[in-house]
Amino acid sequence: MKKTALALGGGAVLGAAHVGVLRALTELDITVSMVSGTSIGSFIASLYAFGKSWEDIRDIVFDLDWLDLTSLALSQYGLLSNRKMGAIVCSLLGDKNIEDALIPLSMVATDIGTGKKVILAEGDVAAAVMASSCIPGVFRPVEYSGSLLVDGMLMENVPVSPLFEGGAESIICVDLLARHAFNKPENIIDLLLNAFYSTITNTTALQIDVADLCIAPDLSQFSLIDTGSVPEIMEAGYRAALPALKAWKEG
Repeated sequence: MKKTALALGGGAVLGAAHVGVLRALTELDITVSMVSGTSIGSFIASLYAFGKSWEDIRDIVFDLDWLDLTSLALSQYGLLSNRKMGAIVCSLLGDKNIEDALIPLSMVATDIGTGKKVILAEGDVAAAVMASSCIPGVFRPVEYSGSLLVDGMLMENVPVSPLFEGGAESIICVDLLARHAFNKPENIIDLLLNAFYSTITNTTALQIDVADLCIAPDLSQFSLIDTGSVPEIMEAGYRAALPALKAWKEG
């Protein structure tokens, strides 16, 4: 069996679709030997890498209010702080480092001081998830090893490069935005997410070219920040993943 790796992309609340993908992987008995994540994908990837089952992650995501991940922290860098994201990771996993994961784990963030991609493969897992999920302009940058880090979506929204460089023999990736339909923004978070994600769609298509399988659920009817449709988003992820993974496995 090939050494299979999984890359989970960003997409805010659409990240619930990753849970459906994990369900399909479990039902088809496909073993993941390496996992990476960007933005909300880093949150899901971390839980999975530390041994949480898809059912565990489903229950966690059901209880997760997108706005609960933020707390008001006005500064010159952003409107909010996502410290609560870090606190949630700590409460679920304990005080862990990335290298403690049961499955090799990496996350992608952006060094906003240099404009360069940062691959986080060691160090505090909660801080890494916060950094990878830190939407610039909305959240205050995360100080990490002397750098100011923000959301990895700016560099690699579907993080296949850490897996490729890590020696993965087969890469499965999940692109939440490949079929996304942009809608008129209703608030500042909507506006910023639309702006960032609309600029990276073409880049992502080029970056994931090395993947053996790309799962791209049709999430066009769902909002990036409305948590009311989380069960439907999970189901859409599962419906897209199951036949694709089955064909990939049999091929």
